[in-house]
Amino acid sequence: MERADVVIVGGGPAGASCAIVCARGGLRTVVLERETFPREKVCGDCLNPSCWSVLDRLGVTEAVRELSHGQLDLVEFIAINGTSVRVNLPPGQEIAVKRSLFDHALLAHARSAGAEVCENALVTRVDKTHWGEWRIDFVRDNVVAPIVVAADGRNSSVARIRGLLPKIQRERIALQSHIQLPSGFGNRVVLQFLPQGYSGQAPVNENELNLCLVGRAKDAEALKSWASQQFTIPSQHSWRTITPLTRAPLAPAKENLFLIGDAARVVEPFTGEGIYYAVRSGELAANTIIALAGGENREVILQQFTRDHDRMYSGRLWINQLARAAVVSPKVGSVFVPVAKVFPGILRGLTRKITR
Repeated sequence: MERADVVIVGGGPAGASCAIVCARGGLRTVVLERETFPREKVCGDCLNPSCWSVLDRLGVTEAVRELSHGQLDLVEFIAINGTSVRVNLPPGQEIAVKRSLFDHALLAHARSAGAEVCENALVTRVDKTHWGEWRIDFVRDNVVAPIVVAADGRNSSVARIRGLLPKIQRERIALQSHIQLPSGFGNRVVLQFLPQGYSGQAPVNENELNLCLVGRAKDAEALKSWASQQFTIPSQHSWRTITPLTRAPLAPAKENLFLIGDAARVVEPFTGEGIYYAVRSGELAANTIIALAGGENREVILQQFTRDHDRMYSGRLWINQLARAAVVSPKVGSVFVPVAKVFPGILRGLTRKITR
């Protein structure tokens, strides 16, 4: 039976960020990832400018900048009737990069920092031992550690196994794929209201477009049909999907169990916010775990982590509420576009909030 100081379940941006900081802090760190990297993930692929300060501290900024990516210079909002308005983005700060590349780069950096990474390692059991530690069973082996970090997404296996996963609401669905970049698309993000929901579009390199669709589950086929006509996509085209897009948040720390990224709080997948929450929450959890390992006051440290975790979302979650409203009442959301055409300061203000 292997022993570690911390076991992180999930090797995406949240888990990899946590692993980098924990390993650099001298902790024996084990990452259990159910997939084999590189792999794609349903996401808008956009890196919010807020990410760069975290990536700087992780030491991965240069590696990320060198990945094939799309530079995003402006965002275009398109109403159902075709009315559109454009808003400039901060120069050189927002990019779109495929998750297969981004996640693989972060996980590779975690390895180089000293973390042990086990891929194709599906977790099947998470129990407390008689000595108060955690025993984590996974395909082929098991590991024991005093601290477990759940970084395994909105449908967290750790939260489900521990009976923490709240009731799932599957009324909406998100679909995503990479398609041929249309000629003349340019360096822009498109947020387009549709009768059935909304679409997000962003170039991830010189040849590919990230195409996202969000709507009610019953409208999934209608959304695919719209995309097929809009972008000349074959009817048999393969889409990646995720659900739920809404569920109650979980406490980020409980009995030496930390939850980070979407495992703690589910956010709308295509607002440009998710990767920031992932890497920042991973960093926060790691700093807390290192402090606990150093013997600092447990109650004080955990209270500070919870406050910092809540503060990370403070003033930003309205973006998720706005995106959900665009699906529930797209005609109402679409009204904002022609209004913003007359009063452009409205969307400029919204865009500054999103890209701060």
